[in-house]
Amino acid sequence: MRFKYFIVFTIVVIGHLVAGIYFNHYSAWWIALALLVFLGITVLACIKIQWNFFITSVNRVPLTIQQFSSGIKPVALTFDDGPHECTEAILDILKQEQVPATFFVIGKNIAGKEALLQRIAAEGHLLGNHSFSHSVHFDWQSARQMKADIQQCSDAITAVTGTAPAIFRPPYGVTNPNLARAIQDLNLVSVGWNVRSMDTVAKDADVLLQKILKQVKSNSTVLLHDRCPITVQILPELIRSLKERGYTFTFPVRMEPASTI
Repeated sequence: MRFKYFIVFTIVVIGHLVAGIYFNHYSAWWIALALLVFLGITVLACIKIQWNFFITSVNRVPLTIQQFSSGIKPVALTFDDGPHECTEAILDILKQEQVPATFFVIGKNIAGKEALLQRIAAEGHLLGNHSFSHSVHFDWQSARQMKADIQQCSDAITAVTGTAPAIFRPPYGVTNPNLARAIQDLNLVSVGWNVRSMDTVAKDADVLLQKILKQVKSNSTVLLHDRCPITVQILPELIRSLKERGYTFTFPVRMEPASTI
């Protein structure tokens, strides 16, 4: 909806500039500048899922009035790109700490790791769709192609766990009008984040840990990756530190997993 309003606003501005050129001798460069601004904002909107420009995503943990008034500080740990060899270690830590998490899995990674997917569901964690291919070309596809890719991932998850995912995280966090149509057609809830750990490029475990702890606030949804050994390394201390600061662990959306931990 914001994108539609933005389109209308841009058309009005360009119309005004065209009239200005015709009646008031405005420079034609103003139209070029307006188009450059339009392009720049559109590109930023694609990579800033938190703007909710094309798709309304859940970027923070929903907090009820009762939770707010009682001082509850929920935080959601989310893991992208699995299942992976590191996923088992992540699950071991979560089980030991009795903490629920959300796993946005890539469909093509499921083959040969079905047991990990079943364990995620059996131990009470939430499974989400992260596309089947997670290709660098995903964002350039038509809505029909995106829809087929996302559905293929949902089918793969359902075949292993018996439950279809209800949530979706866009690959790379990139959104656009075609993806919005695909998600709406599939009746999926888009889930973003408001704390990006950057664990995929982190080199120093302590620096990564402190970076996350500095950013986390009540209602935070933290983006992590269960394919990163450094994430396994910091996860126990991250959980313990958040517990010490009074945080409770939950899911990024209000829904129940298939079972409990």
